[in-house]
Amino acid sequence: MKLPKIITKPYKLRDYKFSLIATVSALSIIGTLVVGSARESLQNRQIFGVVIGTVFMLIVSLIDYVWIANLHWLVYAAAVGSLAMVLVVGQEVNGARRWIDLGFTNFQPSELAKILLIVFFAKFIMDHKNKINHKSTLLKYAVLAGIPLALILMEPNLSTTICTALVICLMIYVGGLSYRIILTILLILIPSAVIFLAIAVQPNQPFLRDYQQERILAFLNPEEHISDAAYQQNNSEMAIGSGQLMGKGLDNNTTTSVKNGNFILEPQTDFIFAIIGEELGFVGSCIVIALLLLIVIQCILIGVRSQDMAGEIICCGMGGLICFQSFINIGVATNLVPNTGVPLPFVSYGLTSLVSLYIGIGFVLNIGLQPKKYQ
Repeated sequence: MKLPKIITKPYKLRDYKFSLIATVSALSIIGTLVVGSARESLQNRQIFGVVIGTVFMLIVSLIDYVWIANLHWLVYAAAVGSLAMVLVVGQEVNGARRWIDLGFTNFQPSELAKILLIVFFAKFIMDHKNKINHKSTLLKYAVLAGIPLALILMEPNLSTTICTALVICLMIYVGGLSYRIILTILLILIPSAVIFLAIAVQPNQPFLRDYQQERILAFLNPEEHISDAAYQQNNSEMAIGSGQLMGKGLDNNTTTSVKNGNFILEPQTDFIFAIIGEELGFVGSCIVIALLLLIVIQCILIGVRSQDMAGEIICCGMGGLICFQSFINIGVATNLVPNTGVPLPFVSYGLTSLVSLYIGIGFVLNIGLQPKKYQ
């Protein structure tokens, strides 16, 4: 396969989206402070992740995304290969293989795979835009999406599987999927989901692992699981409420706080929003949500003015990923959705997730540097 030639373009400094960088940086600073408050020993590693992520973001932002998109099959192979590798050589923790030990840190392939799949499917959709509603194209799309999703599910990592699937569905919708097909799929999926849920809560059901079923049952009947499966979510909800308007302050030594009282096992990751609500209060929580919303909006606006469909879909895919992950993470912390592990973008501790999201923002920045649709 002949590799496409890299094209150096005369980028203009005024086209660089410094507002997006500023928003991401502000959110990352808050994340670093909150992670340090939740687990002081991890703050330096989080700072390291932000620095490395920023470097990768700047590098990727100066590489023509069209050149990378033209290598989409290599990108897809890298995503699927890394997901397959973790099942073979990955570390097993609590019955799950999600990380590869690199010596200095643990690498989680599913986090980087989300970014790589966004690039791949953006190019795939653009190449098939004139026949996106044909059965053959939809079948190819389903198969190509099903392979990495199945590998993530096998880790097992149901929450990441769902989040990635939502992004993939959003991307083909942006690519022009017919509303008739969407309606048909919904008419099939909604009853299927109801039937699946009805079976999943039954004893000896074949679909979910025991801990996954317990989380669903705890969400549906929290009073019956207040001391076990619903314990962390209930404590998270109370912690957020206890922060009131302005919060208790970062690094507070209140013994009844969720971090000091060990009421939540991993406050620096899945339940980081509980720390935000308790220590920064309603105001701090709103600031974090507003920053996340601004990032999503800026991604969409850059995509709208992209020079081609692939750029538009990459931006919308990144915006969708940040939106979905934020909704799930905050939803878990506030007891709106069943307990599931998804990091809060640019805030939760996790070097792979942090650096991968910065790489994704780098793609968005490069798309913003390209010639626009409308002059």
